[in-house]
Amino acid sequence: MQPQMTYGYLVQARRRLFDWIRPLTKEQYEREFPYGLGTIHATLLHTAGAEWAYSHRLAGQQVTAADSPYTAEKIRSFAELEAAWSTMAGETHAVLAGISNWDEPVAYRIYPQGPGSPAVRITTTRAGVGAQLILHEAHHRSQVMSMLKQTGVAAQNLDYSVLMFAREQEPA
Repeated sequence: MQPQMTYGYLVQARRRLFDWIRPLTKEQYEREFPYGLGTIHATLLHTAGAEWAYSHRLAGQQVTAADSPYTAEKIRSFAELEAAWSTMAGETHAVLAGISNWDEPVAYRIYPQGPGSPAVRITTTRAGVGAQLILHEAHHRSQVMSMLKQTGVAAQNLDYSVLMFAREQEPA
């Protein structure tokens, strides 16, 4: 798999997803659901925050969830989230482009119970972090698409082949 190309797909799929989200009312955008992180906004914030953390870890930086600029206190609206994530996409693409050794080990700590709690040490490779960055978004995007469908939005078909394969209609 080519991480830059796959990330390019994520960005295209995200743009389509955002096209469906942009017209939502505040009530629809903040509607509570019993899955994902509860709302479209919270699920998207979590996903953007994870991308931020994984891209920093790929760049060799130690960060924690507390360092994230993607929190409900810092980003309160979809417009703010869309602008911030759009900027981050360029930064993430640059990080992915700068990696030459995907087999290089990566280790970091997370604090699942919050700051001051016991740490969990994570050990993987840059390829593992890159795969998580990509697959994590796909996982949460499907939750958001389900939320959108429940608000009456026909969110469907963000398949890789639809967005990335060349297609040409042939005569009958």
